[in-house]
Amino acid sequence: MHIDICVCTFRRASIIEALRSLDAQIVPNGVSLAIIVADNDDTPSARKQVEAAAETIALPVKYIHAPARNISIVRNACLDAVRGDWLAFFDDDQIAEPNWIMHLVATAKAETCDAVFGPVIATYGADAPAWIVRRDYHTSVPERCDGVVQTGHAGSALIRVSAPMIAGQRFLLEKGRTGGEDTEFFYRIWRAGAKLGIADKAISHEPVPAGRLTFSWLKSRKFRSGISYGLHALPDTARLVRVKLTLLSALKCGVCVGAGLVSLPFPSHRNFWFLRAVFHAGACASTLRIKEQELYGGK
Repeated sequence: MHIDICVCTFRRASIIEALRSLDAQIVPNGVSLAIIVADNDDTPSARKQVEAAAETIALPVKYIHAPARNISIVRNACLDAVRGDWLAFFDDDQIAEPNWIMHLVATAKAETCDAVFGPVIATYGADAPAWIVRRDYHTSVPERCDGVVQTGHAGSALIRVSAPMIAGQRFLLEKGRTGGEDTEFFYRIWRAGAKLGIADKAISHEPVPAGRLTFSWLKSRKFRSGISYGLHALPDTARLVRVKLTLLSALKCGVCVGAGLVSLPFPSHRNFWFLRAVFHAGACASTLRIKEQELYGGK
């Protein structure tokens, strides 16, 4: 079993520590690893530091330049570059625990999965607002819906790219700057028949930059997440179902706004309910085909 671990990068010095954490993986018997670093900058700005790091680690490292400023472009370049049956996605600002790949592989084999997701635990600095730390908004934990894994995130994912329902699939370019391209991709392969799973112990850690520690940033992300849910969880459904989604989302939004108003003196509770309201507003807006805001890829 050969796995190409694909690290998508864009102007982050943290790529070096990410690579070192991958080089320190406990590799299961019968498994070989290689690393592909895909640089999404306009110019190949990460080439020198990646090639220098490659000389200090044991795993083979391949650098590819996949411009520019669109995460779907770089993810698709990774899909095109793999040479085995399996690909693992990893972000350039994450640190994998030593048994990360071992747990992903074990779950894929034990449950005969075509894709497996691991939790990405947020690391907050001392200056992070207490209300954000308390609710841990930035940690990404894979979820089941009625006991079934229907989608996931590509920050920590193992994918059997040779599976018939996955081979040839690509991430949507139009979602490469709004985010949610991975949610849509995994919903799509799940509907095509792929079996998805969760490796709860396949843990990696991700520091949260200061620019994402604001109510405004979280609000934009929640609204986009709501739109993504409405568009991709129930695509091409009957008009009556979408009307039901709109009405239910509007009702939930109103309830959450009311709960937020009641909680005004308590920042943690207030912001939690207002952000939930924003998510449901996004789900409601999805039926109107409102254009998603570009959150990534700026200068």
